[in-house]
Amino acid sequence: MGTMVRSPNGFLSALSADDYELIRPHLRTVDLPHDAVLVETGEALERAYFPHRGVISLVVELAKGEHVQVAMIGRDSLLGTLSTMGDACALNTAIVLFPGVASVVDLERLRIAADQSSTLRTLLARHGLAVYAQVQQTAGCNAAHPVESRLSRCLLHTHDLSGDSRLLLTQETLAQMIGARRNSVSLVANSLQQANFIHYSRGHIQITNLDGLRQTACECYAIVKAQYDRLLGTR
Repeated sequence: MGTMVRSPNGFLSALSADDYELIRPHLRTVDLPHDAVLVETGEALERAYFPHRGVISLVVELAKGEHVQVAMIGRDSLLGTLSTMGDACALNTAIVLFPGVASVVDLERLRIAADQSSTLRTLLARHGLAVYAQVQQTAGCNAAHPVESRLSRCLLHTHDLSGDSRLLLTQETLAQMIGARRNSVSLVANSLQQANFIHYSRGHIQITNLDGLRQTACECYAIVKAQYDRLLGTR
């Protein structure tokens, strides 16, 4: 078999040539427009998404209409890991946070491929565990840590997934990402700007000091990163 062209997506690039051939004929490329809803809570997920660029936000919707982010998926992973191993009913709403491009495959095709390959099943399970580790750590972080630490953690994680120091994030989006009020986000963003860690203006964030953000972030950023390194070896 010839040399496999490496995908910009971490999951696809980690596949063996044989495993990649199981899904390659069924892959297609789609745009990920900003704010596009890929699936809503309770709906059946029909396609798995492998971002090349862009970031997908997984959010839970509360009774009073609030939205809280529980995880993000970028070029290192895929949307649809757990759905390949059981019920396709989405536990979260998936929204495109940063626009980009992704490979997609019908979920049933991915299930069939996983049934044919134990190594593909193992990789899917590892990516599912990595996302679960992020969800679990985010829940604890939002419950226990101050807004400044949570915001720094979130900005660092977003930078890792997007590969960009320039982030288009409104105060409302930031509040949703860390489970805080908008006025709290505004105060903390100003504090980080005064420390010269970021430059923030009307929804545009420029990260100017990654080391400073790492020192301000809680331990949750490093814990999630270590879990991804252990499970995937890609970050």
